[in-house]
Amino acid sequence: MKDDQGRGTAYAILAAALYAVSIPLSKLLLGQMAATMTAGFLYLGAGLGMTVWHLAVPHGTERPLDRSDAPYAAAMVALDIAAAILMMNGLDMAAAANVALLSNFEIVATAVIAFFFFHERITARLWLAIILVTVACGLLSLQEGSFSFSLGSLLVLAACVAWGAENNCTRRLSVKDPVQVTALKGLGTGLGSLVIGLAVGQRPAGLGYVLLTMVLGLVSYGFSVLFYIRGQRLLGAARTSTWYALSPFIAGLLSLILFGSWPGPYFLVAAAIMAFGAYLTTRPEGR
Repeated sequence: MKDDQGRGTAYAILAAALYAVSIPLSKLLLGQMAATMTAGFLYLGAGLGMTVWHLAVPHGTERPLDRSDAPYAAAMVALDIAAAILMMNGLDMAAAANVALLSNFEIVATAVIAFFFFHERITARLWLAIILVTVACGLLSLQEGSFSFSLGSLLVLAACVAWGAENNCTRRLSVKDPVQVTALKGLGTGLGSLVIGLAVGQRPAGLGYVLLTMVLGLVSYGFSVLFYIRGQRLLGAARTSTWYALSPFIAGLLSLILFGSWPGPYFLVAAAIMAFGAYLTTRPEGR
């Protein structure tokens, strides 16, 4: 039992760390390739990798997707395309450390959409967490030294709203083979984003940058999901999500180190508020 808990914790932390590196490293790649093309190759890398995994590894008792899943699968891919493009364009305009913390807004969007459209219950503590995370995102979205909002930050928040809607669609597919779902999401989102990028006149960077982007997508969007699933099956959903909540803060710290920037007062205050809000979302009920 202790071995299972230890391995489950390691899987969950590894999943969080692998996803965390996507923000600062994507920021670097955006200097070489347009945002929509970058989004496309990130997801395509994950999709191709998960497809190979799905074909090569026995499925066990996992239930495959079928025709009845088509509406939710289509909505999942469409929302992911919108979210991926918005996120990469926002990251292109905003500081990577800010984007890392702003990604916590996905928690807010997922919970609020689930409440209004799927009638899921939200506890008083979760409402407090939603308020705290929203306030922190507002601070992070302000331009330092003024009360005007950063366009890049607003695009990231819009991406989080799209991902919040997508999470609620994907939840309807949660009983199906997660590797197959991840492969479909990656391939659909990647190809869709690339088509849009080409349609608006964007072109891929050199082959080397394309391959680097796809490898990053495989690691951060593909392997991260696999380790998360493995952690969840050993620890349970609540404890796994607690460890995975470290991801935005790991990404923020990596971004500050990589880009050599010192956070301003808005960032420091927002980070403290965000940390408490994130803690409230992952704390078990009754404690």
